[in-house]
Order: sequence, then structure tokens, then C-alpha cells
Amino acid sequence: MRTILSATVAMAVLALGAAAAAPAAAQTKWDMPMAYPATNFHSVNAQKFAEAVKSASGGQLVITTHPGASLFKLPEIKRAVQTGQAQIGEILGVSLENESALFGVDGVPFLTASYADAKKLYEASKPVIGKQLDAWNARLLYAVAWPPQGFYANKPIASVKDMEGLKWRAYSPATNRLGELLKSQPITVQAAELSQALATGKVNSMATSSQTGMDSKVWEQLKYFYDVQGWQPKNMVIVNKDAFAKLDKKTQDIVLAEAKKAEAAGWAASEAAQKLATETLAKNGMTVSPPSAQFKKELQEIGKVMTEEWLKKAGADGKAIVDAYRKM
Repeated sequence: MRTILSATVAMAVLALGAAAAAPAAAQTKWDMPMAYPATNFHSVNAQKFAEAVKSASGGQLVITTHPGASLFKLPEIKRAVQTGQAQIGEILGVSLENESALFGVDGVPFLTASYADAKKLYEASKPVIGKQLDAWNARLLYAVAWPPQGFYANKPIASVKDMEGLKWRAYSPATNRLGELLKSQPITVQAAELSQALATGKVNSMATSSQTGMDSKVWEQLKYFYDVQGWQPKNMVIVNKDAFAKLDKKTQDIVLAEAKKAEAAGWAASEAAQKLATETLAKNGMTVSPPSAQFKKELQEIGKVMTEEWLKKAGADGKAIVDAYRKM
């Protein structure tokens, strides 16, 4: 009896020792490429999201952010996530319009005129955009709008005629088309190369947010900013479906919960960034003003043309998005 008891105790001790020696649950590491500087509000928000996921998961999921196009350039990020080269990444939705016209809805000039409008358009487009991302082996986690796009130039602009011949920086199919309609010379330049393009004179006009203007210190080359409230493209944080599926249910729920918080925080940060960035442009010597009545009217007419062009490209799904948005 004593022998049996001793054996039982020994086995229990061995079992406890084995349990103590067993490794903790394996840590999962994700890389998150991003296109914009670390100080940009989108990047700051994404870094906070990554830190929140790490904390809430007890360190079981660690997301390493790579801002400033340091891991992949903006045009490469979607494919990197799609193929699993990166598990998660931040993309500019409108840059994907050539792959799917639906992503161009955020870039249609003057379809929206405020943050409230931009949020409605997001809600109207989210189901359709989500379906397309799914076909690309990706899933939308959250999206955040940029501040409204304004016009920058190296000279005063009173009408569309004043835009003729300017070297126009484009960052998407829609901004390229807008440059054509303005009779400017569209040249594709991504955010990471914008400062150099301005410094060398490669471009001398553009439409972008006050935030990007501040990030790139555009006042060193351009002196005029017109707050036309043109449109509000969104950055989207997407995750590879396979990578997400490998997470346990608890960690998946953590990622989704923190993504929801990041989306709300990001939109609030965008509005704050708009105010700060516009003030910064003015403090650094730029002339900051609304467009003239004539320029605004002409731009709205161009907006109507581009809306119709986009609807033809986007088909039934595009019409469904715009119809749903206009009913909200």
C-alpha cells in the first residue's frame, strides 16, 4: 500500500513539474506597414491601437507598426496584406480605385461637404467595401477620414483658369482625373515623396488635407491654401483573413473591440488635426482662405461631372452606395 502511495505521489510531483516547465501560450507577432509619418494622427492612432491590443491580450498578440513607408510603400501595402507578407496594414482607400472602382467613392469631389457627410458615406459604403476586401483575402478593422481636402498652389487662384498648366500632384485615379479637368499636368506623387517633389519643383499645386500640408512643410515651396472642403478620403486598417482566423476567439474579440475604439478615436483626432494643421499653415506664412465664389462654383460643376463618371465605372454597387448615402 505504501509503495502504491509513494508511486502516486511521485507521479503527481512529476506532473506538477511538467506543468511548471511547459511553455506559455505562443506569442503571435504581426507587422503593420503604414505610409504616413509617425507623427501623423493616423499613425499615432494606429500605434495606440497596437499598444491596446498588446495590453488587452496580455502580450499574446504584438503588433509592430512601421510608419513612413519604411516596410512597404503605400501602393504595395494592400497586396502585402492580401498575400500575407504583412498580417495587418493601413491603406488609403482611394488609391485602390484602379483595382475596384468602389474604393473611389471617397475621392469624388464635393460628394461630401462635412465630417457628418463623410461618416454617412462610410456607413453606406462599408458593406460593399467589406465584400470586396473579403474577395482579396482581407478584412476591414477600422477606417478614419482625413480632414477635408483643400487646394494648394504657388500662386493666387481665383478661378479654374488659373490652374491651367500647373504641375498637379495626384495621389489617386480621381485626383489624376481632377488634374485633367483643371487642365493642369497630373503627376503621381505619394505622401512619402511629396516633400522632395515640391522641393525640386516636380509639382507646384495639389489637392490634399491641411494635415498632409503640415507633415510635408509645404509652406517652404507653396504659399496659397484654399479650404474648398472638397472630399474626405479614408485610411483603412485591414487584416489578412488567414492571420485573423489563426487567432483564438478571445484574441479575435480583443482585436475587434480595440479596432472599434480606434475608429472613434481616429475620427475625433482627424477633426482636431484639421484645426491645428490649418492654423500651422497660416503661422508659417501661407495665405489660408476659402475659395472665391467663382472658383467654388466651377469646382462644384467639375464635381458633378466626376460623380457621373464614377457612377458609370462603379455600376450597380456604386449606385447603391450613393443612393443609400443620399437617403441618410
